[in-house]
Amino acid sequence: MSQLFTFPNLKNARNDVPAGLVVFLVALPLCLGIALASGAPLMSGLISGIVGGLIVTLFSGSELSVSGPAAGLAVIVLQSIASLGAYDVFLVAVVLAGLFQLLFSFMRAGQVVDYVPTSVIRGMLSGIGVMIILKQIPHAIGWDVRAEGDEAFVSLHHDGPFADILTAISGITPGAAIIGVTCLLLLIAWQLPRIKKSRLGQMIPGPLIAVVAGTLINEFFTITASPLALKSILERGSHLVQIPAGVGIASMVQLPDFSQLWRLDVLTTAITIALVASIETLLSVEAVDKLDPLKRISNADRELKAQGIGNFVSGLIGGLPITAVIVRSSTAVYAGGRTRMTGFVHGGILLVAVFLLPAVINRIPLSCLAAILIHVGYKLASVTVFKRAWKAGLSQFLPFMITIAAIVFTDLLSGIVIGVLASVFFVMRANHHAGVTVVNDEHHWMIRFNKDMSFVNKAELKRKLLKIPDNAELIINASKASVIDKDILEILEEFSIGALYRGIKVETIGFTTSVQSEHFSRSEKIGSV
Repeated sequence: MSQLFTFPNLKNARNDVPAGLVVFLVALPLCLGIALASGAPLMSGLISGIVGGLIVTLFSGSELSVSGPAAGLAVIVLQSIASLGAYDVFLVAVVLAGLFQLLFSFMRAGQVVDYVPTSVIRGMLSGIGVMIILKQIPHAIGWDVRAEGDEAFVSLHHDGPFADILTAISGITPGAAIIGVTCLLLLIAWQLPRIKKSRLGQMIPGPLIAVVAGTLINEFFTITASPLALKSILERGSHLVQIPAGVGIASMVQLPDFSQLWRLDVLTTAITIALVASIETLLSVEAVDKLDPLKRISNADRELKAQGIGNFVSGLIGGLPITAVIVRSSTAVYAGGRTRMTGFVHGGILLVAVFLLPAVINRIPLSCLAAILIHVGYKLASVTVFKRAWKAGLSQFLPFMITIAAIVFTDLLSGIVIGVLASVFFVMRANHHAGVTVVNDEHHWMIRFNKDMSFVNKAELKRKLLKIPDNAELIINASKASVIDKDILEILEEFSIGALYRGIKVETIGFTTSVQSEHFSRSEKIGSV
């Protein structure tokens, strides 16, 4: 049995602390934006981000996954708050969802993600990368009408992946565009081998340089009274990060109304949140394992337990539902994080920033953070990734591409389902065409099973059997098949009976004694009559 929780250690602090700061810079506007998109109190997003960093990290089964509020749950949260009638009633559902996730962990439900094909996981990563780029381009050029939390795969008004970009071009903010492009160029330059291998490049992550540079550029614009200076424009969406200032613990915490605990709609909402959050978490953890430079394997059941504890605590103190989030997690990887210390540091800085540093944090341009996310998005969906998928063959490449397209044009979970269905189709197609071989020499025929036979091979087997002429001698060789479905055996039994009236002599090889007795004895009895 694995240990209940793991304290972060300082062994990799040199990598993890700067990476945690970068994850914080990315997570901060997302926490606020997702709360806004969910129709929840603004502080609820920050609470769930803090819980995801400081609590879930301790119990997590993954060293590099980072948890917090998820854009994928925004629609569910929005609809649930409206249907339940009050936010404190919704919090009861979040608490119950955490308990359900704990139950899932004891049921070892984490293993379900092992049945998602690798091509779909990689397609999910690249699809998320594409969506990050598409959703962040408007923010990079100063079109901040949409909530920053809308960056990932879900929009309450999904007008298509390119709609915001086309609109943003007509409403470009020059100062934001200058900062966004400058930060993106800095991030690209920081990845050049000469800089990346230098002592400075190894000590300071590129995203941190980009944030400092972007903030200083805007401060220069402000000091010089330049029309390029970015200001907080709350009625249109802010060009700068916005943390509510002057908040205390009492104003942050909102308690659930447990008098509504046994309402059927509360229980239904809790189950829905638990299922969706668990699926998104498991997929994110599986994807992070693919990115982990140390190639560690996460404990999925332990991760479900961590998420259950996190949602239980988040719901108790007024936070949104929590999942492991691939955007934050991939940012942690690409910022150089090595252990769970990265997620813990991100949660600690988020807590400190909310209470002590809102004035400083609120000077960071959103276009600067958008540049960081665009850079992360490209790493997830780089040309190299597509080349690798192509080299794996069409049976891997097509589900990979279908998953990407489905995520871009629908949403994350729908895209995963479509991708899995595409993979199943190609698996069935491969089995259908490679399961049976027919060899003949005049009146002597042999049908050989090349592998285990299931219902997907029925059509092919029937087609092969139709080729057997009257008065032939047929050998059915099953020596290479360790498992044969009942459907296949019934087809063979029916053919053997019909073969008696066509003068076909059937001989079987490689079938177990019990199968031989059950499915071929009937034809022998008919023949003896």
